[in-house]
Amino acid sequence: MWKFLSSRLLSLSLILGLAGIALAQPVEQSVKTCCPKIQEYKLKYLAEHQYNEFIKFLSRYKSKDKAVQYCLDYYKADTRYLQLKHLEETQSWDDYFSNGNTYRQQLVESARKVIEQTLSADCLKVKSRFLLWQFHRDQQDVFVQEALEDLVAQVKAYAQDQQDPELIKEIADQLLASQEKSKAREIYKLYVDGLVRKEVTTLQLKNIASGFYNEGNLELAQSIYDLYIEKVTQDLTSENLVKELLEIAGLFVYKASGPYDMAYAEKIYALIDSLGQENVFDQEAIYLRAFNLEKFRAYQQAGGLYLQLTQTYPETQHFDEAIYKVAMINAYVLADLVEARRYFELIASRVTSSPQTISSLYQLGLLSHWQGDLVQAGSYYNRVLEAAGDQYKDIVSQAQERIKEIQENQPISYNLKTFLDLSLNKESALIELNRAELQSAGYILEKNQNNSVSSLVSMPQSGCNQVELQYLWSGNLGAVEPEVTESNFDNAYLETGTKEINIVIISPAGAIDRSFMMLDVY
Repeated sequence: MWKFLSSRLLSLSLILGLAGIALAQPVEQSVKTCCPKIQEYKLKYLAEHQYNEFIKFLSRYKSKDKAVQYCLDYYKADTRYLQLKHLEETQSWDDYFSNGNTYRQQLVESARKVIEQTLSADCLKVKSRFLLWQFHRDQQDVFVQEALEDLVAQVKAYAQDQQDPELIKEIADQLLASQEKSKAREIYKLYVDGLVRKEVTTLQLKNIASGFYNEGNLELAQSIYDLYIEKVTQDLTSENLVKELLEIAGLFVYKASGPYDMAYAEKIYALIDSLGQENVFDQEAIYLRAFNLEKFRAYQQAGGLYLQLTQTYPETQHFDEAIYKVAMINAYVLADLVEARRYFELIASRVTSSPQTISSLYQLGLLSHWQGDLVQAGSYYNRVLEAAGDQYKDIVSQAQERIKEIQENQPISYNLKTFLDLSLNKESALIELNRAELQSAGYILEKNQNNSVSSLVSMPQSGCNQVELQYLWSGNLGAVEPEVTESNFDNAYLETGTKEINIVIISPAGAIDRSFMMLDVY
């Protein structure tokens, strides 16, 4: 009885509240605020999943105020959408299959009624378009792309009337969360344009961009940084502009923690290049850019910058790492064994040992081993054992395995040899396919840090059954040995240094592609 009385009292209070909207608020305010009062009532009903009860209430109430009627229709559509989602999540299939079509019809009809009767400046028109897109996307029907285009067009029309920028941002946020990045960027630009119309200062723009960056909203941060750069380019001297650009690029380069976007960082670095100023990159800026390009897999550009770093700053603390990576890129990206050997020898001859010194000796042995010079290969492998001492056990273990192969007159481990054959042979048909890609949860790791490595491969569309692939992993994988059926694995490294991970992907028809990447453990 108490539940019945409570429901009746709630309905009465809602009716009085809606009447208050119609009597106390002009149409313009009701439209602008997007029905805050009904939103409050919706939360009360839907807190107990009383979807049908709320629909009955909305249907009973009639108003001569068109703005209120638009609110009622929108919330009918919104409620049916949420009800369908709830039925799916709770697997309430009896109600879903018995009444689902009715709910969908009411959703679409109510949303379209709002769209047809409201003006472009009405927030409910935008919200109804967004609701229809969500509905069609969830249904995965043929109308989803049309609904998306209609939504974007509606937001653009809404933005032209200089309406609430927060609603525009909210739509963009939702599109971004749904992986509609290109559309989200279009809408974010409208939001940014709204900020421009407010005539915010360049400092305010920078602070707004920084705020969104700190929130992890990189799409919006980049849109505002682009606008900020456009404005300060007109006001700052070349020297001060470069400082600002370096600061922004430094935010977006790859890092162990925090937001980053390697492509955007390089876009800003390229803009600095276009200014034509000489010697604007200091030692750390060159290293950051090279490191970012390497993790972005723009290996040739990265190698050029690593060389520039060591030639301009020969005393840099990054010397061994930079030259070692130049050698690795020459070997396994460019198949230039002469240059690869030259740079491996440069590091191997260094007086003070480092992880890269020991790795260079191993790589020199591996190249000789692959070329069939077993005496020279054995010599390099033994130098690894001598130079490493009690350290660098992961590299020592690899060298010992290669020595055993030579002593027992066995070929190089199949996985590793397959990778070497495909990477070092310039005539290989796979050298520039770029269909395989390696990804790591982290590219800068601490010792003993758990990490996940995975492979992706782009296969041509086919109507046949899914092709079974084999994954030939090699290199410095830590303490794990993934099976050929595993496209990913977890690992950790016990010692510092630059660790190479190689893969060859095989289909029943033969090798598809090969790839490699470098992780850095500090």
